[in-house]
Amino acid sequence: MNILSKFITKFLITIIEIYNFFSPFFYRGSCRFNPTCSQYCRQSIIKNGPILGIYKSLIRILKCHPFGKHGFDPVKAKEDK
Repeated sequence: MNILSKFITKFLITIIEIYNFFSPFFYRGSCRFNPTCSQYCRQSIIKNGPILGIYKSLIRILKCHPFGKHGFDPVKAKEDK
């Protein structure tokens, strides 16, 4: 990873950690997936980089609705071509 990518990754993870600190005050145990969406986002950014990680996280968040799936949904690693 280059320096800019590392900086963006650390910045995004810091935002997620701030969200995780304040979210229990508003949302109590209402996540449909394991790991939770914020944990998934953090793992995805670390494994896949900031751009692909954010994309996969947005796809995961769009799955989270009353008629969507639930259960265990791990982060898949970046596939090499």
